[in-house]
Amino acid sequence: MSNYDVKQEVTDKYSLRGRVFHKLREDILIGKYDDYEELKEVAIGEEMGVSRTPVREAFRQLELEGLIQIIPNKGAYVTGITEKDVKDIYMIRSLLEGLCARWATEHITEEQLDEMEENVYLAKFHAEKGHLEQMAELDNRFHEILYEACNSKILEHQLKDFHLYVLRVRKKTLSSARGPKSNEEHGQILEAIKSGDADLAEKLANQHIINAYENMMKNGLQEAYRKEAKV
Repeated sequence: MSNYDVKQEVTDKYSLRGRVFHKLREDILIGKYDDYEELKEVAIGEEMGVSRTPVREAFRQLELEGLIQIIPNKGAYVTGITEKDVKDIYMIRSLLEGLCARWATEHITEEQLDEMEENVYLAKFHAEKGHLEQMAELDNRFHEILYEACNSKILEHQLKDFHLYVLRVRKKTLSSARGPKSNEEHGQILEAIKSGDADLAEKLANQHIINAYENMMKNGLQEAYRKEAKV
C-alpha cells in the first residue's frame, strides 16, 4: 500500500467517525435522547449503517464534550444538563452574541439587512396572530442571519453550537409570552446595526440573551429541575 493510500485510509476513517460524532451530537442536543438515557453501540451502528468502532470513537469524543458519560462495564449514558450548565450556556452565549452583533454591524450585506427587516416584520405579524410555531422559526432564523453576517466562520460555528444547546434546554421549560418582547429586542438590534452603532448593537445583543435566560428562570426552568430532583 502506498503512502497516499495509507493517508487516504486514515482520512476516510476519521471522516466516518466525524460523521457519526456530529450526528450523535446533534441528536443529543435537539433532544432525541432523554437525559440519562443509555446509548447502545449496536443499535446506533445499525441505524447509521456503520460498525461499532466509529460509534465507540464518537462516544469518547462526546464524553470529552461532557454530553455523555461512559461507565465501565455498563455503557454510555446521556449526561443531564444541570441548572448551572444552563446559566453557563447563556452567559457565554451572551458575550459571543454581543461580539457577533458588533462584527455584523461592520460586515452585514444589504441582502442580509433586508432579510432581517422582513424577519422582524413577519415575527410581529405572527405574534399578533398567536402563531407560536412560526414565531419560534423566525426567532431561530433571526439569529442565523446575525451569525452569517458577522463574517467569521469560527464565531458562526461556535454560536450555532450554543444555539443547539439552548434548543435542548428550552425543552425543559414551559412556553411563555416572551415571543413579542424577544422580537422587539430583535428590532432594536437591527436598528443599531443599520445605524452603524457597533457599541449599541453589542450591548443590545448581549442583554437580549441575558433577558432570555432570566425569562426562562422565571417561567419554568427552576420548577423543571425541582420536578426532576423528585424523580
